[in-house]
Amino acid sequence: MSKGLEIPFEIADMITLSSLMDQHKYLKEETRRHLEEGVWLHPEDLGRNIQIINAMELLIPYYGGEL
Repeated sequence: MSKGLEIPFEIADMITLSSLMDQHKYLKEETRRHLEEGVWLHPEDLGRNIQIINAMELLIPYYGGEL
């Protein structure tokens, strides 16, 4: 019986880092557009975006990325 797909830890970290960096970029842009251009964003989403951005700024360097 197959154990499923297995990938090396280094590759898994690279995939995780790429995903975190993409999401960080998206949330920063969404937040910037709201604050600078007045694009509508639900108030709860704004607060959550800021919290997630701060968390990602701790995680990205942990996985070897640069901000």
